[in-house]
Amino acid sequence: MNQFFSSILLGINAVIGNYGWSVVVFTLLIRLLLTPLDVKSRVSMRKMNKLQPQVMALQKKYAKDQQKLNLKTQELYRKEKVNPLSSCLPLLLSFPILIVMFNAMRGVANEQMVKQAFDIVQGNTPVMESWLWIKNIWMPDSPFNATWPDLTRLQQIPANIWQNVFNSLPETTAALLTEQLSLTAESFTSANLRDTVQSIYAAMAALPGYADQIATIPGFTFNLLVTSVTVYRNFNGLFILPIFSAVSQYLMTILQPTQPQQTTNDKNGQQQPSSGAFMKWFFPLFSLWICSGYYASFAIYWMTSNLLAIAQNLVINWYLDRKDAQMAVSEGEVK
Repeated sequence: MNQFFSSILLGINAVIGNYGWSVVVFTLLIRLLLTPLDVKSRVSMRKMNKLQPQVMALQKKYAKDQQKLNLKTQELYRKEKVNPLSSCLPLLLSFPILIVMFNAMRGVANEQMVKQAFDIVQGNTPVMESWLWIKNIWMPDSPFNATWPDLTRLQQIPANIWQNVFNSLPETTAALLTEQLSLTAESFTSANLRDTVQSIYAAMAALPGYADQIATIPGFTFNLLVTSVTVYRNFNGLFILPIFSAVSQYLMTILQPTQPQQTTNDKNGQQQPSSGAFMKWFFPLFSLWICSGYYASFAIYWMTSNLLAIAQNLVINWYLDRKDAQMAVSEGEVK
């Protein structure tokens, strides 16, 4: 599945010529494919909201008989042709797609960073994939990250990516790197990869141009609760994507229609707190964290997906409100 998504992204990029905009187009296609499920989900939620007074009446009537309450509630849903699970389909599909997209773009990002590392070792200026204010979408959108790949990023790339990129190099380039770095057939195996990456990074760090690219600004190191961050002279971004991702995630959370929650009591009869407030803040904070430390390409996907979902919610709700109003007028005329 990861390879399938990667192939689609590469195909779109072959037409557009920019990975950042290719991610935007790819995200738009995914949202369009999920639109029928979103509409079905909203219709189901509206039906359940209309049934909520009857559900509450059943809860009051069978408060002491949970088994009878569940049975009567299911009978009501069957009678009104409502499936509670249908409203969960977009969420059940969106999360796996999110994971697959993350893995797909991680694979593409790793390949691009390996190519950049080999370019730097040869003394060349690596080819950067920019997008709007971001200089290199394969690095985080942050002033706390350099534009060029660093040792930490290179060490996270698996052995098969290094081997595949190295094998795809022109023979003259591969021979030059082999001589320069003393590479062997075993250099990119899992057992030797760490030492190989260390030698590649040592060759990169020895170049004056690389040292300038990863230079930090003295006095701009900030100690946080669990870590410290440093501002780079040639920083990669402005931290806009992580902030937009968190804000859009919050807006999407509060605008997203939800199923009516049944109140539950503990064994002492006290009402249990709802998890809605926790989830309203958890997802935006999680979005901020993951988009601030991972590839800007993934942050582009996350932010675009949230913005499209918000727009889609508004359009679908407008359409369903209009449809309900027309139905109410028709029923009034019949009466």
